[in-house]
Amino acid sequence: MAGSIERVTQAAADAGLAIAVRRMGESTRTAEEAAAQCGCDIAQIVKSLVFQGQRSGRLYLFLLSGPNRLDLGKAGTLAGEPLKRAEPRHVRDVTGFAIGGVAPIGHLIDIQAFADETLLAFDRVFAAAGAHDAVFEVETRPLLKAAKARIAGLSVDA
Repeated sequence: MAGSIERVTQAAADAGLAIAVRRMGESTRTAEEAAAQCGCDIAQIVKSLVFQGQRSGRLYLFLLSGPNRLDLGKAGTLAGEPLKRAEPRHVRDVTGFAIGGVAPIGHLIDIQAFADETLLAFDRVFAAAGAHDAVFEVETRPLLKAAKARIAGLSVDA
């Protein structure tokens, strides 16, 4: 999926973010795998989760810290409709990213994004770069701004 990595790199450059995409050689699909590969705390991993509106069919992007779980009630309230898990094929067709490589930036569509406030505890985070083994390190606040993410309490128990 070289095209998706190139989209992430271009989106970062367009947003003024200096990133270097690293191909890890092993899977970074899960937060645990990514943290092990990056040599960082799991909380510094940005999980990019895509859910679909039950009424509109619209896709929404939720950015969470690695160990956190999305509170679907809170997420649905922010999205303005109940949410369901999006089908992996639909996510790939619409966003240009396969599950396990969904990046916070570089989507084929202008996706509405939300970021969990717990990510702001870190100056720098690691995020997927468009492939199952590709990541990049970046300053947190500029990344969330580039993703046009609304900051909110999204995690269970947040």
